[in-house]
Amino acid sequence: MEKQVEKKDDDDKDVPCCCSQRWILAYTGFFGFVFVYALRVNFSVAIVCMVKSLNSSSSNDISYINETFSTCSGKAAEQAVFNQHAEFEWEKQIQSTLLASFFYGYIVTQIHGGYLSDRFGGRRVFGTAMAVACVCTLVMPVCARVSVVLVYVLRVLLGLATGVSFPSMQSMWGRWAPPMERSRLVTVSYLGGLACIWVIVWFIIVRDTPSDHPWISEAERDYINNSIEYDNTKRSSTVPWVEIAKSPAVMACITAHVCNNWINYTLLTSLPAFMKAVLKFNIKSNGVLSAVPYLCQAVSAFIGAGAFLIGTGFVSCDQRNIAVAFLSIAVMFTGFSRAGYVVNHVDFGPKYAGVLYGITNTFATVPGMVAPIVAGALTPNDTQEEWRNVFYVCAAFCVVGIVVFGLFSSGEIQEWAKDREEIIVEKPAIDTDTNTIMMK
Repeated sequence: MEKQVEKKDDDDKDVPCCCSQRWILAYTGFFGFVFVYALRVNFSVAIVCMVKSLNSSSSNDISYINETFSTCSGKAAEQAVFNQHAEFEWEKQIQSTLLASFFYGYIVTQIHGGYLSDRFGGRRVFGTAMAVACVCTLVMPVCARVSVVLVYVLRVLLGLATGVSFPSMQSMWGRWAPPMERSRLVTVSYLGGLACIWVIVWFIIVRDTPSDHPWISEAERDYINNSIEYDNTKRSSTVPWVEIAKSPAVMACITAHVCNNWINYTLLTSLPAFMKAVLKFNIKSNGVLSAVPYLCQAVSAFIGAGAFLIGTGFVSCDQRNIAVAFLSIAVMFTGFSRAGYVVNHVDFGPKYAGVLYGITNTFATVPGMVAPIVAGALTPNDTQEEWRNVFYVCAAFCVVGIVVFGLFSSGEIQEWAKDREEIIVEKPAIDTDTNTIMMK
């Protein structure tokens, strides 16, 4: 059935903007992803406090404090990098695999989450997943005291749940974001016990499509529906898998996504350990300072990130504030990528945005499984020289990402992504009696 597009003058109706339902979706999505990253990252910070330092078995190890004083200046309290309240004696290999285990579940639900969201709606998928993630996080401390195996299980379950978050949001933006507002809407929503409250709010104020929303104005609904390139009231029953697999634009997004995530996941899982081992920050400062780079990401690509990561590797602990600044600037640059390859899924394939993001994020989850283990293998002694190699690897991925995405990305909707069932091109018909051309 042909989609009727009714053109209206701007003077007829004023389309709401900042307080519109599409922008409320962006704000709600923003806070949702704040909680997603909080649920993902809290273990990376907590494990520094949970595990006893390999350099010190007790808080009375004076030799370790003296060793720290010999390399860094500061107050004694700031140099006490050991954890006197740590409960667990997990070896570094166990710590690395625990950090990586999240991504064993995360990789599984990417495509499934995108397909289910495109087929049945992202509202239920995202909301239910966050509820499961909240439960897994709340029971983590109790399970850790029972068995390290339960920690592995909860980390995998947490990955399975949050794995649908980005694909489901992409699916919704494919139905909510007008072409001229996509970069702004998508970038705002992705920057970045309370998560349980967010789940309730999400189900109350969010709907899968503009046509389903009970509080949207007629002007905004018509504006969105008439500017989307396909009938967003209908669900996708089939996916052009072959065309997607052969698309250079998809390959460009996969490469950029993988390279960006190698940097993100390396820092996400290893930054607290780097600040403790190399920069000699104490436990209380570690959590706050580890979050500073990601606060910078919320206000911010590849080239800048690589340069400042390499610079971080050459900053010693007596200049650790400079190292924090370099890390913050590096992560800020990675934030710019949110307006690039992330939005690009919606640009060239809005109807299949959920599936597309699920595909690219499946590949991009592999760095999460590998990067923590690589970082652990490269830093057996936690020296500055060893950590420098970790940042060199991140910089190499920066170079690859910018080159491939720059050469093969596309901002135009692909032929295989067009809604052929909805778009009917009028063709001239010939009247055989009069031999004249008639328009249908």
